[in-house]
Amino acid sequence: MKRKWILISFCGLMVLSAFLSALFRPEKGDAPWSGVDVAERGFSPRQLPVAGSNPARQFSNAIADAVEKVMPAVVVVRTEKIQYKILRDFFGFTYRVPEQLAGEGSGVIIDERGYVITSWHVIHDANPKQIEVVLNNGTKLSAKVIGFDRVADLAVLKIESEGEWFSVVEFGDSDAVRVGEVAIAIGSPFSLQSSVTVGHVSQKGRRVQILPYEDFIQTDAAINEGNSGGPLIDVDGRLIGINAAIQTEAEKKGVGIAFAIPSNFTMVIAKSLIETGKHEWPWVGAFFCSVDEPCRQKISSGVGVVVSHVWKDTSAAQAGLQPGDLVLEVGGIKVQDKPDVDRIIYNKAVGEKIKFLIRQGEEKPREFDLLLQEFPQQP
Repeated sequence: MKRKWILISFCGLMVLSAFLSALFRPEKGDAPWSGVDVAERGFSPRQLPVAGSNPARQFSNAIADAVEKVMPAVVVVRTEKIQYKILRDFFGFTYRVPEQLAGEGSGVIIDERGYVITSWHVIHDANPKQIEVVLNNGTKLSAKVIGFDRVADLAVLKIESEGEWFSVVEFGDSDAVRVGEVAIAIGSPFSLQSSVTVGHVSQKGRRVQILPYEDFIQTDAAINEGNSGGPLIDVDGRLIGINAAIQTEAEKKGVGIAFAIPSNFTMVIAKSLIETGKHEWPWVGAFFCSVDEPCRQKISSGVGVVVSHVWKDTSAAQAGLQPGDLVLEVGGIKVQDKPDVDRIIYNKAVGEKIKFLIRQGEEKPREFDLLLQEFPQQP
């Protein structure tokens, strides 16, 4: 009898609990837990606002801004070349069979009228009637060769488009670029248009025996086949170099070593090609050589450059320079070796004058104003 009443009481409590639960159930739309926002259905991802200063984000934005600034001036350069194969038939006769090859490189617009700077080896042996540039927006336009210089490995093209003005790159001062600065390469490696890679200026004044005259900017920004002729820029979106070559052995080992022609030198070449169709290499009528370290210690003030030869009827001869003279400064800049002298001279144009600070024997240093003349042959 007692167990019966316990069972009846338990059932009553269950009924009462269900009644009270239904009585106090929240209306639809009311939050069952205070302070918690629960979506009725699905999943709604959210992005919270970034709080505070983030130097990494600022650096990232600076890179993106620089690329956005330059990208409209970067182009793809497409060419067609004819290569001849030698074939021999069953009877032993040989034939030259033409084979059409397609080539591709990069370039950058340097003048609103459509002048494009690129690498000479990009257009070398190309059919001049089959050169095409592709703008960043995908527009394809024909281009003609204005001029080129094999020694510098640079060429200028002109986009054939009447009355149209183009976005151009802003030139930076490659002489002011410091080792360690961020460098950004833009181009079309492996036909991948408008590719961007970021690295640093690894070193300046590199000479790797690829060209007759070299003063490369070395960078670890990834540069591959198709990047040639494209721009190397700084974080302000200014041109500091034209991507020219990669180190083959380093490429096989997967090490990022690439080279760019400095923008200051590039601008001198481009200006000559646009104005005259060729570049006149300047010289003063003398050759110079570097003094090795043991000899420098024996020379007063540790001078590193000496005049090695002077040609008749040149600026140097007329000014009285002689073999053995010590070169202290060129253009107001102290020189340490022969490449320093070459760099300063080659960044000038024929017809300009340049100051040399020379010490002859035991005399006091004297200044000589030398007129830059056209080099009688390629340096």
